[in-house]
Amino acid sequence: MKKQFGWLMTVLIMSFILSIGMSFLSEGLIPKINVYFGILIILIFIFISVIFDMIGVAITAQDETPFNAMASKKIKGSSHSVKLIKNSDKLASICCDVVGDVCGVVSGSAGMMVAASLMNKVKINPSLLVLLVTAIIASLTITSKAFGKTIAIKNSKSITEKVGKVIHIFKK
Repeated sequence: MKKQFGWLMTVLIMSFILSIGMSFLSEGLIPKINVYFGILIILIFIFISVIFDMIGVAITAQDETPFNAMASKKIKGSSHSVKLIKNSDKLASICCDVVGDVCGVVSGSAGMMVAASLMNKVKINPSLLVLLVTAIIASLTITSKAFGKTIAIKNSKSITEKVGKVIHIFKK
């Protein structure tokens, strides 16, 4: 129970720090830029969310056996992949929940800033504009994540292998 509490506190602190950082970035940039660049920032947050969601799902769906064989052959990144698979519950929390959900929340708040800057440019009821922007962001995020999960499950070995190689490069 103590170990679980420690993990939950780690997730809490990570999500808090990541939220502050991403919110600071989006709220600091979006009011100072044009609407198109604001939309681009929102799309980048959605993309990051989808990529991390795919990583979390792929590693959770992957069996450890092929990576143990690869690790015994000293294939680069395979031992990191084994560690990721062994800790897939924690990795899924970090990738899908912490990064994915924080990006979702931040893209929503960035959407509000884009909607606010659009209010002066388009002749639509402000409430309707906010509703449309929110709905577009939510539907893009949900649809992209659903598509990404399908890809992640079908390509879990390849994705897990690539993530292991990336970690191997950064661990050097």
